[in-house]
Amino acid sequence: MSNPNDWNQNIINEFRANAGKVGGPFEGKTLLLLHTIGAKSGKEHITPVACIEDGEHLVIIASKGGAPTNPGWYYNIRANPQVTVEYQTEIFQALAEVTIEPERTRLYARMVENMPGFADCQVKTTRVIPVIVLSRLQ
Repeated sequence: MSNPNDWNQNIINEFRANAGKVGGPFEGKTLLLLHTIGAKSGKEHITPVACIEDGEHLVIIASKGGAPTNPGWYYNIRANPQVTVEYQTEIFQALAEVTIEPERTRLYARMVENMPGFADCQVKTTRVIPVIVLSRLQ
């Protein structure tokens, strides 16, 4: 499957069919589905993203596998920080906030503890990979 949109759609379908659990390379990992509004297009985008819990918040990392640029969803949340989150069996509105130091480093380290592959992402790039906190809106 060479089309990233098809690949993501398969993950989205599996996530929704299995209460937030998926197999393959994400077996045992915690994912959420992030709904953003395109910074340029104004259209909704849904992206599977690895996450961890930190108290009442969910934390995601804009790693893009260590690429030299941030993922598209990062620019979407910068332009439109109110997002919709699908997590496990819940769907809710959240505010996405890019963290600053020292919180960024603390949360990145927590992500690496849970998913060691994120350590490789930081080594592959010269950019500081953004860490985003999702706070549920009431």
